[in-house]
Amino acid sequence: MITWLTIIIAGVLTYATRLSFIIFYGKIKMPAIVEQTLKFVPPAVMTAIFFPELLLDNGQLYISPGNARLLSGMLAILVAWRTKNVTYTIVIGMLALWIFQLLIN
Repeated sequence: MITWLTIIIAGVLTYATRLSFIIFYGKIKMPAIVEQTLKFVPPAVMTAIFFPELLLDNGQLYISPGNARLLSGMLAILVAWRTKNVTYTIVIGMLALWIFQLLIN
């Protein structure tokens, strides 16, 4: 019973925390420094998620022309920069990954 109670309380607290940002977003004026700082959160999170996948293989740094993930990631970054289109970036990045994996392995 205590396990279920813990899960329910954790879920309610998580939901309340996220909902508070939605409810209070336009009603509370954030200091300019906080707004400027929050603009860096999405790139920081994306970097933390994607770079280990691109640069590590079995926990070891793997920067090589034989790294299909790194090559396709670099191509996806180029496509994102040039087109500013998320769909193109995902499609071309995935196609490049599959092609590089076939060619390299």
